[in-house]
Amino acid sequence: MTRIRTRIQRLSATELLAAADTLGDLLSDVVADGSSLGFLVPFSPDEAAEWWRSLAPAVADDRLAVWTARDGDRVIGTVSIAFADKPNGRHRAEINKLMVHRTARGRGLGRTLLTAAEHAAAAAGVTLMILDTQTASPAESLYRTAGWTQAGVIPDFATDPSGTLHPTTLFYKHVGLEAVGPGR
Repeated sequence: MTRIRTRIQRLSATELLAAADTLGDLLSDVVADGSSLGFLVPFSPDEAAEWWRSLAPAVADDRLAVWTARDGDRVIGTVSIAFADKPNGRHRAEINKLMVHRTARGRGLGRTLLTAAEHAAAAAGVTLMILDTQTASPAESLYRTAGWTQAGVIPDFATDPSGTLHPTTLFYKHVGLEAVGPGR
C-alpha cells in the first residue's frame, strides 16, 4: 500500500478556481466509478472542472465551504458544507460531495474529511447537519459508523451515473456543544 501524505485544506474562492482542474479529475473519477453525485456518464474531467469553477461565487460569499485532501499537488478527496441561507435555518448545514479518489480509498480519508467538516461547521455555530446518500452505498456505512442517524429513505430519489434510479437515505447529526446537551 502506497503511503499517502495527506494535507487537508479549506479553499478560498481563488484557491478553488486554481484547483478546479485537479478537482475535476477527482470528480470525474468518482462518477466513473459509479458514485451517485448528480452527474451522468460520460462526464469528462473538463466538464467536472467547469462545475467546480461554477461554485466559486458561493465559496466567496461563505454559502459554501470546500475542503480538499491532497497528496502532493493531487487532490485525492474533498468535502463541502452548504450553509442554510434562511434566517430560521442558520443553525443547520448540509454535507455535500464527500468523495475520495478510488486509489486512496480504505485508508480513513473519508472519515477524516467528514470529521473536519463537522468540526468546522460546529465552529461556525452550526448545531445540526444533514446529508443524503445512495441507499446501500459504501458511504452509508461510513455515516452510520461516524455517528450519523438515519432519518428515512426516499425511493427512486436519484440516478446513478448510468441513469438507473436508486433510493436515497437521509441522515442527520447534532454537532457542537448542543450535541451533548439535554435531550440528545
